[in-house]
Amino acid sequence: MKRRAGEREKELKKKKLLEELGQNRLPYLTPADADFHQLWKTKYSKLVFKKSDAVPEELHQMVQEGFLTLQKHDCFFQDLVRIKGKDFVTPVSRILIGNPGCTYKYLNTRLFTVPWPTEGYDIKYCSPQIRDACKALIRLNDYLHIEAVKALKGQNLFETKEIKDTTVIDREQSFATSLTAKGSVSKDQSSCCIPEDDYISLKNRTSYNLTLLNYMDPLQMQYLKQEPYFGMGNMAVSWHHDENLVERSTVAVYSYSCEGSAVEESNEQKLKGRDPAVWHVGLKVAWDIETPGLAIPLHQGDFYLMLDDLNMTHQHCVLAGFSPRFSSTHRVADCSRGTLEYIFGQCELALQNLQTDSDSMALSLKSLETAVVKQVEEIHNEVEFEWLRQFWFQGKRYLKCTDWWLEPMAKLEEFWRKMEIMTSLVLSEVGKEEQIEEQRNETITCFLLVLTERQRLRKEWTARCQSAAAESLPEDQKPECHPFWTDDECNMPLPYDLEEVIANLQNLVQWVE
Repeated sequence: MKRRAGEREKELKKKKLLEELGQNRLPYLTPADADFHQLWKTKYSKLVFKKSDAVPEELHQMVQEGFLTLQKHDCFFQDLVRIKGKDFVTPVSRILIGNPGCTYKYLNTRLFTVPWPTEGYDIKYCSPQIRDACKALIRLNDYLHIEAVKALKGQNLFETKEIKDTTVIDREQSFATSLTAKGSVSKDQSSCCIPEDDYISLKNRTSYNLTLLNYMDPLQMQYLKQEPYFGMGNMAVSWHHDENLVERSTVAVYSYSCEGSAVEESNEQKLKGRDPAVWHVGLKVAWDIETPGLAIPLHQGDFYLMLDDLNMTHQHCVLAGFSPRFSSTHRVADCSRGTLEYIFGQCELALQNLQTDSDSMALSLKSLETAVVKQVEEIHNEVEFEWLRQFWFQGKRYLKCTDWWLEPMAKLEEFWRKMEIMTSLVLSEVGKEEQIEEQRNETITCFLLVLTERQRLRKEWTARCQSAAAESLPEDQKPECHPFWTDDECNMPLPYDLEEVIANLQNLVQWVE
């Protein structure tokens, strides 16, 4: 409900802004404009931009080879996202790489990380080349972390006494040393002597736990949206704030446009506005018609940082050029509800209410208290709709890189099946007349709300799996409606369609009343 209210609010703001504009367009500046740097300094100071020559050549080579390897192995996928109740296939193809067991959710779609090499985890990749690509991206991740710390320090957000950086993981120290030897990162530039609480905050806001990789070839697209406020031209990604991030965390974006494969820059020396042949990042103050926007060209190997609260106070878009482009967008994702550790913890909490008789091995519930039943059934819904259905909705795409997720998802499904049994046990208990009437009525009313939501979401996910957008995807990426079962399958305690169960409960409530 909160998400829908947020979407409605954004639509109303957008509508109001466009109405105020009418046929006019807001002004925007590029580096060719005289006032560009002054505008950047006064209104966009928390955007830090670095040209490719600031990045070590060795790192460029590793990362760019990694992009091409992942593309060669068909590891980039168009996502099936949900906007205002409708499914759309994204024009940009993506893959999420990051900490094992981590997920990232955007536009009602949960992406699951292809884990990068991590000590203590046994990760089997489909090829050594894919492993090398993931390794290159974790090295880029550590480099961008160092750059983000330096940039925050450069904005005078913290004191400036130098200490040795301890936040880059030991596994990469030899690589960091080689970069230092080349003069790209000074030994003690990456951190600063600050109060402990500030240091922890700084680390939390720059320690990227995943990167969302993007790829698009504009010339292969039948249609690209036009930028609506400034007349900036073709958009690869519309205006947005990045979602589900740790508050005030830095976003780092490394850009690699395959220049030379298409028309590069326009030959016109005095082109009005941005060069349509070149990729740009566009920025604007959110919902503001007074401040001019910025369009900053992105060339092969450039990167930029969005510091502190810039992602909250401003919006950004990606403006397409003519050549294909990869990007690696490093984020501190808010994983408070988005890791395997979290969801397994939730399952453990729910299953504490299930007990087995030592003699008969019969299953029963420890408590029928309304609060306990509500908590268990809500966890049941969370496992089914935020994890199992989200994972299988993306088809078998992850198997192109690794089978790492299959084992934990099988374990989650095992827990979910036990929760189906727990739901059936609640139904059995509330049907017994010896229950205290007031308590039974309270339990049934609460139980009905969760089951009604489960029925609604099952219908929605079933329909999504059969949508025209879903059918348009390649066979190995088509959504799987899983878990799904028919009434003939006797290994499930309850039917897939809960309509009759809900009707019986409603009758029971009326009878009790």
